[in-house]
Amino acid sequence: MSRTAASSSPSSDASPAPSAGPSSHTSAEIASQPACWRRAAALAPAAADALPRTGERVAVVGCGTSWFIAQAYASLREEGGGGETDAFAASAFPRGRAYDRVVAITRSGTTTEVLDLLGLLGGTVPTTVLTADADTPAPGAADHTVLLDFADEHSVVQTRFATTALALLRAHLEHQGTRPAGLPTVTEAAGHAEATLAQPLDHALTAAGQFTFLGTGWTYGLAQEAALKMREAAGAWTEAYPAMEYRHGPISIAQPGRAVWALGALPEGLADDITRTGATLTTHAPATDPLADLVRAQRLAVHVAEAAGHNPDTPRNLTRSVVLTAPGN
Repeated sequence: MSRTAASSSPSSDASPAPSAGPSSHTSAEIASQPACWRRAAALAPAAADALPRTGERVAVVGCGTSWFIAQAYASLREEGGGGETDAFAASAFPRGRAYDRVVAITRSGTTTEVLDLLGLLGGTVPTTVLTADADTPAPGAADHTVLLDFADEHSVVQTRFATTALALLRAHLEHQGTRPAGLPTVTEAAGHAEATLAQPLDHALTAAGQFTFLGTGWTYGLAQEAALKMREAAGAWTEAYPAMEYRHGPISIAQPGRAVWALGALPEGLADDITRTGATLTTHAPATDPLADLVRAQRLAVHVAEAAGHNPDTPRNLTRSVVLTAPGN
């Protein structure tokens, strides 16, 4: 079994810790994302042999945050003409379906469902794992490994590893010439994220009691991830929908004191419909990469968590990795 490993060792620019710096590991890791994305962009050419080739039929799998990142990448790859791409929760992979390559995303390298799937697929289809830790079972279970150790995290809540994995995959699309039209480069997205990090959070958002995130195309995966961050870090009531689906029931909960956040373009007339409910509507600036807007949602999650007296590094009922025990053990 051949393996291709691509990595970049940790350095201080990916984990800033100023003396008067962030109050949590999560905050520091959020702030480090622009540097991590730039490193991922630089790594993409060296990782090319391990990543999907143009025209391959590809499945991308993960759990939780990694699954939502897989959804965003799958949509981008198809939109840019890279090839048919599906995204699945690792536990829901359609085992009878044929693919040219399967890419698994797992920060910890120990997630049971991902390891089980890689073991099942071994020898039947080329597999690649994106992970933050080389000394875990995942690299040995896949044909190829792309190591993003510089984006590993102390916090249970994923922020920079997930977005760096997507930055790497986007940079690979750039390298192949299949970046969707109008999508900023990863380097440009990093600049947008730096600007976002420097801006104060809107009081109407920090004071909201409920949050709904909307996305269109690849940003639906980002909307799902933004909602998950609010649930994980802050225990907040959050939901996520494709923007066109929002009128089909979910808008019924919109009211003053609640927020609707669009990470992609809104369908015609929907902004007016939301405004009439009295809910706060937040949209990203058209010139800003939606991935940078996800950074703003991550910051909001930390703010809401800390305002409620929660530690965003160690959310209740969660661990860094889901490792399941076999029945009877």
